[in-house]
Amino acid sequence: MPAEEGAYKNSGEPKKYDASFKGPIQNRGCTDIICCVFFIVAIVGYVAVGILAWTHGDPRKVIYPTDSMGQYCGQGNLEKQPLLFYFNMMKCASPMVLLEFQCPTPQVCVEKCPNRTMTLVNAYVNPFDWKEYKQFCREDPGQKSVPQILQEKLCPAYLISSKPFLQRCFPSLGKKGEVITVGDQETFSDGEKTRNAKDLVAGMKNATVVMEGRQVAMKIFEDYTKSWYWILICLLIAVVLSLIFIVLLRYLAGIMVWVMILMVIAVIAYGIAHCSIKYVNLKDSAGSNITLQQLGFQPDFSVYLHIRQTWLAFIIILAIVELIIILLLIFLRNRIRIAVELIKEASRAIGFVMSSLFYPIFTFFLLTIVIAYWGVTAVFLSTSSEPVYKVFNETECSYARQTCIPENYSLSAMKAECKRSECLFAFYGGETPYHKYLIGLQFYNVFLFFWCANFVTALGQMTLAGAFASYYWALNKPGDIPAFPLCASLGRSLRYHTGSLAFGSLILAIVQIIRVLLEYIDHKLKGAENKFAKFLLCCLKCCFWCLEKFIKFMNRNAYIMVAIYGKNFCRSASDAFLLLMRNVIRVVVLDKVTDFILFLGKLLIVGLVGIFAFFFFSGQTDAFKGAAPSLHYYWVPILTVLVGSYLIAHGFFSVYAMCVDTLFLCFCEDLERNDGSPARPYYMTASLRDVLMKDAEAARTPASHDETIQLTEPSKNC
Repeated sequence: MPAEEGAYKNSGEPKKYDASFKGPIQNRGCTDIICCVFFIVAIVGYVAVGILAWTHGDPRKVIYPTDSMGQYCGQGNLEKQPLLFYFNMMKCASPMVLLEFQCPTPQVCVEKCPNRTMTLVNAYVNPFDWKEYKQFCREDPGQKSVPQILQEKLCPAYLISSKPFLQRCFPSLGKKGEVITVGDQETFSDGEKTRNAKDLVAGMKNATVVMEGRQVAMKIFEDYTKSWYWILICLLIAVVLSLIFIVLLRYLAGIMVWVMILMVIAVIAYGIAHCSIKYVNLKDSAGSNITLQQLGFQPDFSVYLHIRQTWLAFIIILAIVELIIILLLIFLRNRIRIAVELIKEASRAIGFVMSSLFYPIFTFFLLTIVIAYWGVTAVFLSTSSEPVYKVFNETECSYARQTCIPENYSLSAMKAECKRSECLFAFYGGETPYHKYLIGLQFYNVFLFFWCANFVTALGQMTLAGAFASYYWALNKPGDIPAFPLCASLGRSLRYHTGSLAFGSLILAIVQIIRVLLEYIDHKLKGAENKFAKFLLCCLKCCFWCLEKFIKFMNRNAYIMVAIYGKNFCRSASDAFLLLMRNVIRVVVLDKVTDFILFLGKLLIVGLVGIFAFFFFSGQTDAFKGAAPSLHYYWVPILTVLVGSYLIAHGFFSVYAMCVDTLFLCFCEDLERNDGSPARPYYMTASLRDVLMKDAEAARTPASHDETIQLTEPSKNC
């Protein structure tokens, strides 16, 4: 007993009876003004960074190929020349290609790739061939001789039959048995000597490596352009399902919770069965028994679905999830019954504040603006560098790889010493102060993204908390509930507590940016052999993950107290923490069980929509084969639908979660302030009192009859 009394005292004093307290305080003042000012200044700076990025940035740098003069193929004056042609593909075999992302050979934008192999010498004497050949020159050579043309590198020494790939012209290599050919020939002439077709392979590989990542991104973008309306339809289905579940919870909470639980188990069981069938059917398929390690990374993720080990991994993961859910349901069955009753009470509260069901749409709209602003700013910042030109020479030269200016290069000392050198576009960079601080601007962009996103989420939590607190502290429901409680709560939050919202969001954003930095460091140390450094980094990542979860939990409850009492963030967080510590058992065994049930509801929405999206986009069902779009990677829209469905379901179910948390804190406050007498009546409904008294009976240990009576009576210790 002394130990319990000491722990109780450390949790602060219970609230005293206050006859004037009638719920959320109306006469309140602004809180955390300093943090509000900092937040406004940060937002102004964020807008300035965006304007700076939009002024200097150009997304075309990552979309379109660039010729030797830094011009974009397919844009502006080169609109009719969308393809990039390399004068000498074999120069791309240089290791510098992988370092500087540019082949050390002149490159021009062309309308189409050459469809046959010929040399400059042969084409020059044939008017018909020469007319076609000149399309691949940097400029019209006029009446210049062949040696002059080659010396000034106006035209390529040879053309090779090519095909467009990744918006570039690559030699159309083939095979005759085991021999590599180009244009059905095993050899070709480069104007000086006869070469084997296999000499082109190394250059093509390097150029392909440089562009492969960009091509994957472009294919994904193309898939989005083909499937975006179907993705929106799937997300609309998720919205409808979420609304149906929420409305049914309002009227049939008890039945719907158990239906949700059983359906989640059924959906996961179906997933296990489907994966098992796929695993068995691939038994005799050629190449299906290779391991994922042997296969390595493949840009086309559909390749993995032809490997048995992939389906085996799915079976194991789903089976583990199914087992965990079933075990939790068995051990928490009594708590689930009580949590169902609490959800019923939350449904009644939401019934009186029906507008709260649509508030997540407003939150989602604000988050969309924040994410879009961050993404656009990030793209423009990453493309706000300037073209850098370097000296490329076929022989040794002291100026090789040095920066140069193409406009006056022909008259420079570099050209005088290195006769055959060229000043060609190398990559995007810059030496101005703006370019030197680009990393800092990107860091600021990410940090403000976290801060703004957390602020929007916090605004939603405080607004809902204020609305549901107005319901709880109405003695005569619904007569004493104020008109438009949600709008009134939103107005109070923005007018008086922007600083408190910014303060809590800032703390969370700092922890999140530290986690991002730890992930970045971990990525850089992947090849390191220092075991202690890896262990330390792993511990830090784990600690900051736990810290983030704790801060989210504390912020959530602090916003509830701010919404009710109008105190500053630190005072509210302290009051919420002490109140929760005085009721720690209920927090652990009741509040979290309710969160678990609502999480199962989210899984059910995601599972149902995900199964529909899989059969639609994969084309594995005859009913959808005609309607489904032809995609490079059908997993792209499926993953988008899964993530979007979870966010939508989370938005709608978060209303219930916030309602439960608010009712729980108000209940504990009510028990500490009042005793149920006519002079100090409880504000809770009789049904809610019965629910949480059941919780007290379930939480207690076996005791004597006197102790039983003492525990079931409402006490100051909630």
